[in-house]
Amino acid sequence: MNVRPNIGILNSLIRITLGLTILAWSTSKMVKRPWRESYLFMAMMGAMKVAEGIVRYCPVTALYEKGQDMMEQNEDDGEQDQWIPYNPS
Repeated sequence: MNVRPNIGILNSLIRITLGLTILAWSTSKMVKRPWRESYLFMAMMGAMKVAEGIVRYCPVTALYEKGQDMMEQNEDDGEQDQWIPYNPS
């Protein structure tokens, strides 16, 4: 698996900022209500966004780009399905 940065500098700075904001909000809420599991989930999501910003790698973006490459490759192979458009008249 080749992990290369796939998001830009501005995108990574936005992810770090929003991730730290979510992390601070969720941990402050966890102090008041530690039995709520949703705050723990939000803290993990915020930490994940901070990590994505620091590393500059987003797995969702990588999957999207790989899917786009696969679709382009299928179109280039010439194995396009011939279909007739639906015409009700």
